[in-house]
Order: sequence, then C-alpha cells, then structure tokens
Amino acid sequence: MTESRIRRLSTTLMDATTDKDPLVQEQIYNALCHLGESEPEEILHACDEYLRQHDKLAFPHRVIILKAMETVVKNNIALLDKSTAKVVIFLASNEMTKSKEVVREWQQAASDVLVAVGQRFINKVMEEALTKFQPGILPHYFVMQTFANLSVSNVFGMVPFLNSILGTMLPMLGMAKQDHMKSVFCYALQHFSESIQEYLANLDQAPDPTVRKDTFSNEIFSAYEVLFNSWLQHREAKLRLAVVEAIGPMSYLMPSEKLEEQLPKLIPGILALYKKHAEAFYISKSLCQILEASVNIGSRSLDVQLDSLLGTLHPQICAPADPSIPLTVKNHTEVLRCFTVLACSFPDRVLAFLLPKLESSNERTRVGTLLIMRQIINSASSQMEIKKPFILASMKLPLQDSNNKVKRAVVQVISAMAHHGYLEQPGGELMLEYLIRQCALPSDPKAHLGGIKLLKKGTQEGLGKSPGVARPAPACSCACVSGSLQIRGGGSYRFQQPRKQLPDADDLASDSVQSISVNTLFLLSTTVDRMNNVLWPYLLEFVTPVQFTNALTPLCKSLLYLVTKKQEEGENASLIRYDLNANLPSPYAITTRLLVVSSQPYVGDCRGTAALCLLNVLHYSVHPALDQLWSKKVPPLVEYIEENTEKSLCQKEWEEKLLLFLQETLTAVSDNTWICQFGTEMCKQLNSYNGFPLEKNFLYKCIGTTLGACISKDLVQKQLQELLETARYHEEAEREGLASCFGICAINHLEETLAKLEDFVRSDIFKKSVGLFSIFKDRSDNEVEKIKSTLILCYGYVAVYAPKELVLSRIEADILKNVFQYFNTKVLGIKVETKDLTLKLCLIRSICMISQAIYNGVKCGDFVFSRKAELVAQMVEFIKAEPLDSMRTPLRQRAMITCTYLVVLEPHLSDPDRTELIDTCLASVLALPPLDPAKERDGHVTDALHKEMLYGDTISALKDLLKSLLQRNLTPHGLQDMFAHLGPWIKSSKEHERQRAVEVSAALLDFYLGKLNVSTVIPFYNLGVLIALFSPRCSDSLASVRQYAVDCVYCLLYIQLCYEGFAQDHRDEMVEGLKALKKGLEEPDFTVLFHTCNNIATVIGKRVPPDQLMSLLLAMFEGLADPDKNCSRAATVMINSLLKERGGVLQEKVPDIMSIIHSKLQEVDEEHVRKAAQQTVYILASQHKSVVVSSLLGSSLPFDSHTCAMWRSLATEPTLTAQILEQLLEKVNRDVPYKESKCFLLGSSSERVATPLPLAATCALHEIMSAPESGAAVLGLYPQLFVTLLLRVSCTVGVQLPKNLQSRERRSAGPGTAPRTLEPCSAMVRHAGPRLPLIVKNLMPMLNSVLDNQRITTTAFLAELLNSNVVNDLILLETMMDNMMGRQKDPCMSVRMLALRGLGNISSGAPEKVRKHGAKLLASMVNGMDDKDDPHNLVALEAMSSLSKLLDHVEERDVQSMLLHIAIRIRPFFDSEQPDLRKSSIVLFGNLTKFSDGNCEVFFEQILNGLVTLLLHLQDPKPEVVKACKFALRMCGPNMGCEGLCDMFLNHLREDRSLHYGEFMNNVCKHLMQSYPEMLNRLISTNLFYFKSNWVDIRAAAPMFIGFLVLHVDEDHCQQVDLDQLISSLNLLLKDPAPAVRVKVAETLGRLVRVL
Repeated sequence: MTESRIRRLSTTLMDATTDKDPLVQEQIYNALCHLGESEPEEILHACDEYLRQHDKLAFPHRVIILKAMETVVKNNIALLDKSTAKVVIFLASNEMTKSKEVVREWQQAASDVLVAVGQRFINKVMEEALTKFQPGILPHYFVMQTFANLSVSNVFGMVPFLNSILGTMLPMLGMAKQDHMKSVFCYALQHFSESIQEYLANLDQAPDPTVRKDTFSNEIFSAYEVLFNSWLQHREAKLRLAVVEAIGPMSYLMPSEKLEEQLPKLIPGILALYKKHAEAFYISKSLCQILEASVNIGSRSLDVQLDSLLGTLHPQICAPADPSIPLTVKNHTEVLRCFTVLACSFPDRVLAFLLPKLESSNERTRVGTLLIMRQIINSASSQMEIKKPFILASMKLPLQDSNNKVKRAVVQVISAMAHHGYLEQPGGELMLEYLIRQCALPSDPKAHLGGIKLLKKGTQEGLGKSPGVARPAPACSCACVSGSLQIRGGGSYRFQQPRKQLPDADDLASDSVQSISVNTLFLLSTTVDRMNNVLWPYLLEFVTPVQFTNALTPLCKSLLYLVTKKQEEGENASLIRYDLNANLPSPYAITTRLLVVSSQPYVGDCRGTAALCLLNVLHYSVHPALDQLWSKKVPPLVEYIEENTEKSLCQKEWEEKLLLFLQETLTAVSDNTWICQFGTEMCKQLNSYNGFPLEKNFLYKCIGTTLGACISKDLVQKQLQELLETARYHEEAEREGLASCFGICAINHLEETLAKLEDFVRSDIFKKSVGLFSIFKDRSDNEVEKIKSTLILCYGYVAVYAPKELVLSRIEADILKNVFQYFNTKVLGIKVETKDLTLKLCLIRSICMISQAIYNGVKCGDFVFSRKAELVAQMVEFIKAEPLDSMRTPLRQRAMITCTYLVVLEPHLSDPDRTELIDTCLASVLALPPLDPAKERDGHVTDALHKEMLYGDTISALKDLLKSLLQRNLTPHGLQDMFAHLGPWIKSSKEHERQRAVEVSAALLDFYLGKLNVSTVIPFYNLGVLIALFSPRCSDSLASVRQYAVDCVYCLLYIQLCYEGFAQDHRDEMVEGLKALKKGLEEPDFTVLFHTCNNIATVIGKRVPPDQLMSLLLAMFEGLADPDKNCSRAATVMINSLLKERGGVLQEKVPDIMSIIHSKLQEVDEEHVRKAAQQTVYILASQHKSVVVSSLLGSSLPFDSHTCAMWRSLATEPTLTAQILEQLLEKVNRDVPYKESKCFLLGSSSERVATPLPLAATCALHEIMSAPESGAAVLGLYPQLFVTLLLRVSCTVGVQLPKNLQSRERRSAGPGTAPRTLEPCSAMVRHAGPRLPLIVKNLMPMLNSVLDNQRITTTAFLAELLNSNVVNDLILLETMMDNMMGRQKDPCMSVRMLALRGLGNISSGAPEKVRKHGAKLLASMVNGMDDKDDPHNLVALEAMSSLSKLLDHVEERDVQSMLLHIAIRIRPFFDSEQPDLRKSSIVLFGNLTKFSDGNCEVFFEQILNGLVTLLLHLQDPKPEVVKACKFALRMCGPNMGCEGLCDMFLNHLREDRSLHYGEFMNNVCKHLMQSYPEMLNRLISTNLFYFKSNWVDIRAAAPMFIGFLVLHVDEDHCQQVDLDQLISSLNLLLKDPAPAVRVKVAETLGRLVRVL
C-alpha cells in the first residue's frame, strides 16, 4: 500500500512537470529529490516506470525527471544496490539513445545520470554502454560523450577500459561522416588522453600499476592519423578546433619515433590553422603541448621547423590582447609558453629572429617583440646568460622610440633585466637613464603617480596599490619589501610600495608610462639587492638637470633608501666619492637643487618631503659641520609638510622656515669660501628655472640670504650686478624675486645694495633704450618700463628689509627721489603720464612698503613725512582712473592699502583731501557690478576664482583704509561724518551696493567700539538716526546684509552704553542676545526675523532719547514703503514696540489707524507683515476696546483674510478676549439663527436662510477661538460657548446663506475643500469637567429631537463622553447609560451603532461600573450582533468591537452563560470579505479565551475549530487582520495545553516582530503533532477548505500547512490521513493559476512520503 502511494505521489509530481512556470518546475524537481532522499530506490524505480509508460512525454519534461534522478543517485550512491543501479543505467541508456537525432538537453541529462552512477558502478555502466558501442556500428553521439566524461570523473575506473574502447573506436573514425560525430570523437580522444596522463602520473595510487604509456601509444597514433590527415582539413571551423584540442594531449602519448616522424607535417599543419581561425587560444595551447612533447623526446625536427614557428607565433603576440575577452589573454600566455620552450632549446636562433624585429616600423611588432624579450629574459635566464651584452646592444633603438606602448614595454624589459644582472653590464647605464627619463614625463592626471609613499612612523596613512602595476613573471618574483629609514635626530621614516611587484603586460592600457616607470625605479632600488651598487651614487647625476624635474620625487626616494642601506654597511660607505665619479653634481649644486624644489613641497607627488629627507642623509657629504644642525632641523620641516595639505599650507610661512633653515646652515658652516661658492652655484642655477617661476622666485630669496651672509663686499656687488644684467624683467615672478633678493641682501649690505641700484641706472644696459623717441614707439613689452618697475620694487623691498635706524634717513633723500625719477618720464621738460600697468603697480607697492618701513621705524613718531599729501593725491588719481564697470586689476586695492599706511603718518590730511579720498574709494568699490556666477562659470574656473578673490581683497582694503581714517577722529562727530559718506550707499536700491556698504559699516562700528575710550559721560546724539538707518536692514532680503545689520545695531547699542558711562567690557544681557540671533538670520526664517526685530525694538524703546522718538517713529512709518519688503516688516515691528509705550493718547486716530492697517495688509501680502499688523490691532484694542470691536464688526461678510487676521489678534490677552467673547455671545443669542422663507419654484417647500448678525458674530467667534491664545478666555465661558455652538452646528445643516452672500461663497469655495472633523469630547474632558452636568442636562432633551442629525450629533457626543471617567465622577453615568440603552430601538441605524459604541466606551470611562451592569451591557451587545436591520453588518461590527472592550471588566459568570453563543455567532466573520469584520471578530475571539476556564472542554473545541483559520490568516492581505490573528493566537496559547506552542505564540507573534511564516509554521506543526497527533485528519480537512480561498497567499499557505503537518506526524498516526482525498485535492490545486500556490503544492507533495 505504501509503495503504491509513493508511486502515486511521485506520479502526481511527474505529471506536473508540464507546468510552464520555472519556479514550479524547480519545486517539482526539489520535491522529487526530497522523496528520493527518503526512498531513493523506490523513487528511482518510479521514475523509471513513469518514463517508460509515458513514452510520448515531451523531452523538456523528461529532463526534469532525469535531473532529479541524477541528484538522487549522486546523493545516495552508497545506498543503491546493484539491481536498482542496473535499472537506472538501462533507463538512462535508453533515454540517451532513444532518439538518433541529437537532442542535447534531454540526452545530456541522461548521460549525466550514467556518469553519476558510474562513480560506483563503473563496470555496470560500461557493460550497458558497451552494448551501444558495437564494432562496425557508428555509436550514438552521447555514448562517446559519456565515455569522455566518465574518463574525467572516474579516472582509475575508466582507464582500464580505454584500450578496448580505443580498439573498437578506431575503425569507426572512418565511418563518421557528420561533423558532430567527428567532434565528439575528438572530445573523447582529448579526455581519454588527459585521463591516461593523470593515471600514469599517479601510478602509486592506481589499481593497476603495470599500465604503461606504450599500452595506448599505437591506438592513439592510429587515431591521430585520422584526425590529422583527414579531419583537420575539414571546412567546418568548430571541428578543426576540436581536432586541435585533441591532438595536443594526444601528442604526449604517441610513440616517440612516430611523433618525430610526424613533426615535419604536424607543426606546419597546426600553424596553418592560425590563418583560418580568429580565436587562436586552442591552437596555441595544443601547439605548446606538441612542442613540450617534442622537447621531451629530444626531437631533432624542431630545428627545421623553427623559422616557420617563430614567424607564425610572433604575430600572435603582436596582436594586442583584449582584457574583456579572456581567451585572447589566455592565448598570449600560451604563445609566450611556446617561446619559452623554443628559447630554452634554440637561444641563438630565437634571438637572431627577435632582435631585428625591434627595428620594425610597425608599433605592434615592436611592442610584441619586447614582450617576448621580457618573457625569455625571465624564463630562459640560464640560456641567455652569455647573450647579455648582445641583448643590451640591441636595445639602443627601442630606447629612442617615442611610442607610449613601446615605452611601457621597454620599461618592463628593463625591470626583467635588472633582476637577471643585465644592468650591471656595460651599457646598463643607458637603460637606467631611459627609465629615469620616463619617470620625468608629465604626469597622467588619471594615473596613480605614487604607489610609493614616505610615511612618518606612527601615522595612520596607508598606501594603495598602483593600479597599473601588474603581476610579475614567475621567474623574477620577489616579496613585497617594507623598510625603515633611521634619520638622525628625527625619528624614522618607513617605505611602502605596492604589493604587486613589477609592471607586467596586464592593465597597461589604463596606466601611464610615467607611473609604471616610477614604481619600477623604486622597486629596483628596494627589492633587487644586486642593483644597489649600480644605482648608488649614479642616480645623483639626475637630481640637478632640469629635464629630470618631474622625476625628482622617485629619484629622491630611491636615493634615500640606497644611502640608508649604505649607512648600514659602514659609516663611510655612504660618502660620495667624487674622485671615482667625475660626473656627479657638487654638494653646492645638490643642496641648492633640493632646497629650491622643497619650496613647492606638494608638487610632483610631495617632492618636498623626499627632497628634504634626502638632503638630511647627505649632510656629511655636503659639509661635516651640518650633522647635528640638519638632524635637528629637517625632521620638523618634514613634519610640517605632512601636517598640512597643498590647500592649507601657508606658502609665505613655509618659505620663511626654509630661509631660516638656510640662514642657520650658513651660520653653522661659517666658512666664507664655502658660502661664496654656494652663492655662485645658486646664481648659476637661475637660468635652469626659467620655466618654473615660483621656484625661481624662491631661489632669488636664497641668493639674497646667501649674499647677506657673505663677508666679501666685492663678491656681493659682482653678483648683484650680474643679477641685474641677466634678469628676465618681463616676468612678474622674476621681478618679485629680484626685488626680494635685493631687500634681503640689504639687511647686511644696505650701502652696497643702494649703490649698485644707482650704478645700474647709469649703466649702458639701462640707457640704451631711453631716448627722445622711445616713447612714441608702440612697444607692448617695453623693456625699459619693466626695468624701471623692477628698480622701483627693489627700493621698496630695501626699505622694508633694511635696518630701520639706517634706512629712515635715506627714504626721502635717496629712495623716494629715485623712485619718482624712474616713474616720471619727461620729454622736452614736459612730464608724461605712464600708461604701463606694471609700473603703476610697482610704484604703489613700493610706496606702500616705504610707508610700512616709516611706520615700523624706531623713531616713527618723530618722523614727519613731507611728501605724504603728494603721495595720497597720486593714489587717488590712480583710483579715479580705474573703470567703474569692472575690476580687472588689483590697482585700486593696492592703492587703498598704500593709503591705509600713509594716512596714519604725520602730518594730518586736510579735510578736502580726506573727503576726496573717502568718496573716491567708496565710489570705486561699492559701485562695482556684482560678480555674475553664470557668466563666471562660462569662463575659466581659475579666472573666476581669481576675480572673486580680487573683489574680496579690495573690500578688505577699503575697510582698512576707512578704519585708519576713523582712527584719526574717534568721536561721535567723526562717526557721523563717516556715515554721511556711507548713508546713500546703505539705502541703495541695488543689493550689491547695499551689501557692501553695510558690511563696511559693520567693520567700522566694530572698530570704533574696540578703540573707544570714554573719559566723561557725553550724549551719543546721533544714536536715533543711526538706529533708524540700520535696524530695518535686519530683515533685508540679503542674508549677508541682515547679518551685518545686526552687528551694526549691536555695536551702536554698546557705543551708547559706553557713552552712558558703562565700562567697555560691560556686557548687557539683552544686547548680547542679538549676537545669538545671527545664525538664525542665515536663512530667511520669518519667525527669527520677527524675534530679532522685536528684540531690537525693545532695546530701542528703552534707549532712544525722548527728543528723537517722533522722528524715529516717522522714519519707521516711511519704512513701510521700503522697496525691500523685509525691511518694511522690520519697520512695522518697530512701530508696534513704540505704540506699546505711547499709544494711549491715540484714541481719536484708532479708526483711521485700523483702516490704514487693513489697506496695508491688502497692499503687502507678506506673512510677517500680517503678524505685525495683528500685534498693532491688539495693542490698540487693549487701549481702546470698544472702538476696535465696533470697527471690525462693521466689516462686510464674508470676512476677508485680513479682517480675519485682525479678529484673531484680539485673542492674545485672556481678560480682553473674555470681554469680547461675551459681547459676541450676546449678539449670537439675541437674534434667531435663521428665517423660514417660501420657495415658490419648489411648490410648498420652504428654505431656511441664516440671519446676518448671528452669522457675523459666529464668524467672529470662530476667528477668535481658532487662535490658540484664546484658551484661557474660552475656558472661562466654556459651558455657554459649548452649548451655544453645538446647537448652532445642528442649526446650520440645511440652512442657506443670505442671497447676497451665496454668490461670494460659491466663488470663494475651493474645488475640493477637505472635510473638517468635530472631536469636542477629548477637549471637554480636559477643560470642562466641572461644567459637564450643566452641559449634559441641556443636551439630554435633544436625544428625542425629531431631526435625525440632532439625535446623531447628541448621541455621538454623549457616546464619546462615556469614554472618560469624568462622567462617573460627576454621577452622570447611570443617566447617560440608560439613555444609550434606550437608543437601541432608534429607527436610525447610525444612532443604534453610536449607542453601542457609547456603551462599549464605559469600559474606559468607568470600568468598575461594567462589573455592576455587566449582564445588561452584554445583552445589549448580543442584541446588536443579532440586529436584523443591518445589511452591511455595521451594527454587528460595532457590537463586537465594544464587546471586546467590555470583556476585560465584566464578571466571568455573566460571560460564561453566553460564551458559546458568542463564539459560534462570530465564527463566520473570520472569513468575511470585509477586513474590519475579520479583524473585530478575531480580536473578540481572543478576548473570549479569558473566560474559558469554566467551559474548558467546550471552548477548547472552539479554539481547535478556529486554529487553522487563525494560522492561515497570518497570511491575510490586510495587516490589521494579521495583527488581530497574532493577538488571538497569543491569547489561545495558554488554553492549548502545550507549553511549547504557547511559548511560540508568545515569542514569535509579538506585534513589533516580523514573522518568517514558513519557519514559524514548521515549528507550530511540530508542536501540534507532538501534543495532538489525533487531530491530524481534522487539521488537514480544515486546510482543504481553504484550497478554494479567494486570497492567493492563503491558498498557498494551506498546502504548506499540510506539508508541515505530515512532516512531523509520528508513524503511528499516519493512518488518519485520507491520502487518496489529500493527493486528489493537491493534484487539483496543482492546476491553480497562481505559480506561488503550485510551488507550495509541489513542495507538500514531496513531503507526503512521511505518511506513506
């Protein structure tokens, strides 16, 4: 019986293989496998029988069964007996060969079954398979493929059969006419050969160790003859490739003499295939195997074939491999293996072939040849040893190649040469020089330049791999090296380099030549020990030449590593032997070079760190006296670089550190001869930096420092003269550098410096371009102007750097005299104004530096600068000449900086000069057009950033100038005078002018406050005017103006406090609060703006003098019309604050003010203006209540938004609000709510029209009460308001507006007004508890109203009120409960439903009363569930929800009497189509379980009846139903009598926890079958009912439920299951339209094996 059911079950599954859904097919396969795990032999027999009986089943469905059989066999191979194996073998064999045509998927599946069985029953498989493999009869395609796969999967079992198979197969080769048969024979021969090789290689483990190669040689050779002589010539490409794949492994097994004999034909035959096939990998692989086999037998035939081999293989390498096509890369690898084999046997001839190819004009040829050269250098090193000089000599031509791909290949060859000693040979230097030249190539921004870092120990910096550095060839692999360098006095530095060792052929396309070369150089320096003596000190030759600048960082790092290794060998090993290395640069040259490049430390992959570290370790070679100094000073410099970035580094500060280091070095050496030679070397290197302006500028400073330390005056003058003669004056950086050089030199040689400048002017080089007619020449690069500019700049630097005690006396007599002599050109005695911008800028800078020198002088207080006014006038002229529509040069900025230093010098400027200076500068800067981001983006990014910086610097210069002027008159008058100039700009209608003016003002006021020192209390008479100027700007449309305006008000208030006598460090709490508001002003948040203005207004109201009050108020009213709306709002806030203080005298003006406010609200549609206006109304109402209310009540209906806002403003203060509410209530109650009028068009019907006065009063009440601030006043009038308004709500239903308002209402009504919800009870409970008796008393009669709407409204209110315990506290419960029960017979269904809700709410409002009246309440609920006039079950739904709430509080005896009735009544709702009914009924069922103790057995039966439903509805489509099921199951758990099940329900069904349904159901079924195994059939039957559910998830869950039940049931209870019915039902469900359902059915069918 069991056997027949397993067969029936498996048959059902196999019948379902016709399902088209892939997931269902996969589950059927899994189910068959699952059955097979339990009864493997039975399932295999069933599959066999099914496939035999269903001979016409389509092959895709047969494949599923065959694959299941394969899996069952694989997983249970040890359990199968021979008979079963024989059945399976016979079936698979028949399935495989049933169709003579090849049906690959079907026959492959059958073949896989045979291969799986062959793992253990190889003899049985072969016995059957050989019946299909008869001599003289061509076998089936998959018979041969099966033999091949068996030979791979079971080598030791299959090889003994191969001799006979080969014997039978050989005659068949000639019979094969179809290509696919020939291909499969080739496939078999390939795998046979590979299996034989593996067998022979593991003879110690083989069952027959006597097997030898000779056993198969003759047969393999016979097969070879057919393949090579016949099939290889076939026109079908796939067949030819199959032949080639087979011949490769076959060549190892052919007799040696036969192979030798065949080679002259074989090799050309294989080579010829390259022309026929685009994909060459299989050809190359086979060829390599043939070559290896030939070399193994010592073949002499290769010698003859060599030329053709080389000629054919070489183009394969020259064709670039595409990384996206793996076979092309593999082909390259196989071809290189071929070259390795050939190079080991014929080194001379291979080189003779390759080296001429390096001269080819074809790029691919050159690159490919170099790749081969690298391969044979690495893999045939012993054969190439004596060829090294020859190979090196042949590389000269590739070294001159400019092609990037060739360059990369050359670098790879050099890296291979380094590992094998080539670079130690003569000519190796050329290779190294080439490598360094590639390091010096311009960096590829997309390539990783570094890969090599010099890191301070202890930092967290890491080192990434260089992306282009590929895998090294095996012959030269070496471990990744990490080393530490101990630098004296400065701790240690560590090297890291990429884990990938040296560049290889992979990934070259994405990497740069420069990055590969950099990595190669460093790795040669650090990982190839034999290269140390080659590279040191040879690499130093490349440090100073400018053409190797880009290679400095890798050079320095390599040298640093090398010299450190030398130091480990001995103290003197690292000394530079100049006697043995004549080409090395001098110590002066090395020091100069490394110091200068360090000035730009982040250029070239952070060359500053590497250069300084190298300089440090070379200290003894530079000068013995520098040991301790450099060991102490260099590490902090390196650390400074590492602590900063290119953006954060202060270049000026960094150069000062380096110059100080240089100065200390010169002091430590203290050898004038050495210093002179050092300075001479620096001057020699100047021309080397012509393309590097920043480095050259720094070199000039170094020269100045060195000349300053030089004792020889003659040498100083000689070098200065040379500098003046050779300078490139047309370059700005050069002019700056030369001038700074003269300035630094003047520190110790002032006289010589000034003398040399004057001598130069008199020299021929200067005079040759100066003449009468030179000014008429159009020379854009006028050399004379540039020379003059430089000389003027030199005088400025000399004035700044020279000792002040020496230079002050010479400023006017010598320096200024010469400066103006060079600037002013005279022709025939007439002064001609220069137009050269450079000359102007240099003059301005020079005068600025001269002014600084005077200001900083020791006796500057005694120095009277007689030419001050003249110089200021000159600066003003320069500024005036600048265009006002743009700013392209820094001229006006630098002129203002110069004036800043000039105005502080004596004597004072006259008033006209001062006024002209201020107005000119303000107009020149503030009126400039703003930067246009869009236009700037269109241009170059660098230009845009430069212009932005120029604007910022110019504003800063203006601020500094005005501060200097204000400093001279630090009084209220001086401040007023300054803002007399700034005032028009502050009020400008142009945003950019306003912004700049307020920014400047804030800076001036802050400066004034900081410098203020009040000795006597005096009035700050212009406070009001200045406050009115700035306070509205706190709400300016520009955020920046708002920020600066707050700063201005802040400073003005503190200035006032200082003038009132407070100390300067006094802090006022209210004023300090303004600072805290600044952050909020960054965004235009109106709330923050209001708060800011209010705070400012409060302070102003307390601080403003009385005599300035009216003028301030008038100015604020004027501000309402400010074009900037934000500022007008600020003015309104100020007005409100002032009205609070002085509004009592304005009664007569109130109506006018109200009218003005209303009109302003109409004009300005801004939120903050409306709020400020509301505040104004409130202030007026608090002072003049009656007038304000009368004015507002006269407004036309409907109230517009502005009138509504004004009404709401009256809710601010409770006392005032209460008085106004009383007036409005009186108006509502005084008149009837509506009037009846006949509607003639509708016959005798009438319509109700609202009366205007109550309507207007009601609207006013709504507006006031809608304001949150009205809460206190409303609470005081709560009962009156509530009753009136609730009754008015009822009166508005069906009432029309007056006709004159109806059209307006239609126009103002929106298209989709959202419904408004009335929830008064929760608010009433909180605020009106003591007033409830009166309210309830007034509402009770309305329950009997003839109008449904009034009854519904009153019932709903009272029902909700019962939700609170306040009704019990006020002794209202019984009365309200009786009234609710009386409503159960109400004709209106909504009233009945609301009455039940009210009775249920008693559980929340008065739970103790539920126990007292439990019987009556339960009866009401049961009656509600039995309501006959309830077509949509809404009353029943309310009854169930309310009953669930009551059950927590009723007596158990009251419930038990109707427990069973309720449980049976609600059960049908579990599967209701309405989710609310499902949810409420399930929740109620869960609550009922608490009362099951007395009826335990009876109610337990109800639990079992509902258990399946509850578990299945955990998959309900509605989340709220799922939540209800979780609750009900948790409640049922303790009554189930199973502790494990109870724990599961409590732990897994928590509301906040997600549920893995399948795993959960598996565990539930496990507990059910352990505790209630007798329930199996009942549970299954209930699940069968849900096979027809409308919900897919539940239909899918039901069969899964059954599957888990049968999975866990004991064998003793299996007989309960009506398997026939179950299988029939599952079989029917297996045709369900939803794939998810069919998947679960198939899964369950697989599990039914447990009950069979």
